[in-house]
Amino acid sequence: HKMKVKKYFVKALHRLQKGPGYSYKELLVWYCDNTNTHGPKRIIREGPKKKAIWFFLTLLFATLVVWQWGILIKTYLAYGVTASLSIGFKKMDFPAVTVCNASPFKYSQVKHLLQDLDELLDAALDRILQPPPANTVRTPPASSNKTLNMTLWNQIPLVMIDESDPAHPVVTDIFNSSSPSISEAGRNSSSSARSNATSENDSCMYRNFTSAAQAVTEWYILQSTSILARVPLPERIRMGYRAEDMILACLYGAEPCNYRNFTQIYHPDHGNCYIFNWGMDKNTLISSNPGAEFGLKLILDISQKDYIPYLTSTAGARIMLHEQKSFPFLKDQGIYAMSGTETSIGVLVDELERLGYPYSDCTANGSDVPVKNLYEEYNTSYSMQACLHSCFQAQMVKKCQCGHFLFPIPDGVRNCNTEDYPDWGKRRQRRDTLCLDPAVDTQYKMTISMADWPSECGISYVCTGWAHANILVSCRNGIIKLNIYFQEYNYRTISESATNTIVWLLSSVGGQFGFWMGGSVLCLIEFGEIIIDFLWISILHLICWCKVTKQKPVQAPHRARPPTVSQQVEAHTNLGFQEDDPGNEGLPPKQAVPIPGTPPPKYDSLHGPPLHDLELDSAEESE
Repeated sequence: HKMKVKKYFVKALHRLQKGPGYSYKELLVWYCDNTNTHGPKRIIREGPKKKAIWFFLTLLFATLVVWQWGILIKTYLAYGVTASLSIGFKKMDFPAVTVCNASPFKYSQVKHLLQDLDELLDAALDRILQPPPANTVRTPPASSNKTLNMTLWNQIPLVMIDESDPAHPVVTDIFNSSSPSISEAGRNSSSSARSNATSENDSCMYRNFTSAAQAVTEWYILQSTSILARVPLPERIRMGYRAEDMILACLYGAEPCNYRNFTQIYHPDHGNCYIFNWGMDKNTLISSNPGAEFGLKLILDISQKDYIPYLTSTAGARIMLHEQKSFPFLKDQGIYAMSGTETSIGVLVDELERLGYPYSDCTANGSDVPVKNLYEEYNTSYSMQACLHSCFQAQMVKKCQCGHFLFPIPDGVRNCNTEDYPDWGKRRQRRDTLCLDPAVDTQYKMTISMADWPSECGISYVCTGWAHANILVSCRNGIIKLNIYFQEYNYRTISESATNTIVWLLSSVGGQFGFWMGGSVLCLIEFGEIIIDFLWISILHLICWCKVTKQKPVQAPHRARPPTVSQQVEAHTNLGFQEDDPGNEGLPPKQAVPIPGTPPPKYDSLHGPPLHDLELDSAEESE
């Protein structure tokens, strides 16, 4: 096998010798004379002056072509996209509608759990809203006659900051009657209230608030979340609003419906939520006509008189429209419907289609995202919010060894609370680059309008229609009417397409090459051919050099000094000249060199082919 390979390469080199030439110069001249590219031919055919001009122009335009090619390739590798909008008409799936109460729990059901916290907050508000005059001793408020449970306060206290002297702000604990102290943490702060969470290594986490009301609200939410996190999930569901109490009336198109047509889920922010047309157990409802008469109509009772005083400052219903089999992230994408109003929501459907890698970072189903989706227990599809919340929960479990109350808890992990995990309140959610946008997404654009409902003249018969006594008392402040429908019977598709394709790149590259050099694809092939010939000649010269170096006889060192020019001339004219070498005295005499005879005539017929050619021919004949 080695002999066959060697013969093949020897034949290839032999054929190459019969090609354009044996040297680089001959190869270059042959290429310029035979190429179809304009410019190189004029370099070898014109006179000296025109040859220089054509050489300069050819070099200039070749540089411009390479520069333009670099710009085109860089533009293509940027992978830009163009968004196109198209409008289609078809029967559309009615969106899933999630409704929740703004208050996650009934105050009558959780009052015994929040009693100590409420009393503590009442006393703190008395201290904050009624500060003592200057140079007076702070006296306990009337609400502080009863003994307060200071356990929660010692875990996460509130402090007041006096910035009358900006250079030396004074930080004072609200329930500390001793003299105020100066805190280094508050020297550069302009806030009037501050909350801090102590950790096991006595480190503090300060949060600034410019409003005392905002500080108290955030402090109450943090404390109540810690308390309710220790309550089992079935008990939390029982303390929320039931579907039969919240959903008073339902009508989809001309078909009546009730609370049994809704799917219940527990949402950490809003407690019990109810989803219409979720598509988990039943087929998706189809809407064939636009308009309010063909949509969903609901009447809800929010019972805001049973709201938790300090936890919920907003009265109304939280609503979200989303795709079937997707989890409703109401805190991120929901809207509020105000009590005592009729809210009409006109819906427009936008379908987003994103290109995948390398044009954009998106995923088809989330399988290529290295984050475990904690919302899989709801059998829902992938979404950006689900990935962000799952990623945050994973970081929470990793750093705090507990799970956040607002997100699904992994198996074997406990809910975070201030008593067992003092540092858990320091963690804040942030967008992680591991999460990707979905490749296909459906968004619902809403047009919202509201009006008072029921009116002054119609409140008597509207509210009397329900036999519940509590509704008769708080009709205008406790009920909401919703109308959800398709505003137009069409959908818009916003799809991404590649701005620069490979076809655009090839046409642009060819256009630039043809405009500046008058070349084509065949010219590029010719240039590639000359590069291959250049490499083969280089290999041939390298092999020849190796052979010459290997076969060159080893010469003995010259023991005598080299002859002078006059001696060389004398030896050429006088055949009997013998050089006197004084350095050879005492050495044996050299043998006489035979005198050469008359040289043979220089006939061309006496020259034979090169030795290696004869070897190749003999090798071919032997085959």
